[in-house]
Formats: sequence, C-alpha cells, structure tokens
Amino acid sequence: MCGCCQHIHTHFSFLHDGHMLSIMQPRMKQKISQTHESKVARHRERMRAAGLRPAQFWVPDTRSPEFAAQIRKQCQSLKNDPAEADVLRFTEEAASEVEGWE
Repeated sequence: MCGCCQHIHTHFSFLHDGHMLSIMQPRMKQKISQTHESKVARHRERMRAAGLRPAQFWVPDTRSPEFAAQIRKQCQSLKNDPAEADVLRFTEEAASEVEGWE
C-alpha cells in the first residue's frame, strides 16, 4: 500500500531498452476490506447466537518501563509493612493447601 492513497498496489517489473521499469497497478482496498468485514460480521453473529457479546478491556502495558518502575516503587513501599507480612503469610498458607502448588 502506498502512503498517498488507500490502494493496494500490484508491482510489475520488466526490462525495457536496458532499464528496469516498474509499473504499479492499484487494486481497490475496498474489495479486500469488504471481504474481511463480512467474515468479521459472520463471526460476530455466531458469537451472539451462542449468547455472547463483545467487550473491550484496557489493561496496563506490562512491557513498559513505566509499569516496571511503578511496580518496583509499590513493592519497596510494602517492604517493611506488618500488614503486608500478614497477607503474605496468609497467602502462602492458603497456597500450601492447594494440591500441586509449590
């Protein structure tokens, strides 16, 4: 796809008088887009027929350096907190009662 328009181009290259020439023939993106949209629409119809509905969730980007810094900051603030020690002790005891949990 070129940057100046919403077409997908097919490239043809050939030699003419010793020079490489390229010809681009635009194909309308609309045809491909309609095919994709109809597949998506059919999928959504099947999902709705199964009693489901679409939902979008925004979650923190755990790959970002800012996220890692915030987690590090929060962990440091809990380091010597007695309430946090109680929660960790409770969590470890509960996990030890789950079969296969190590």
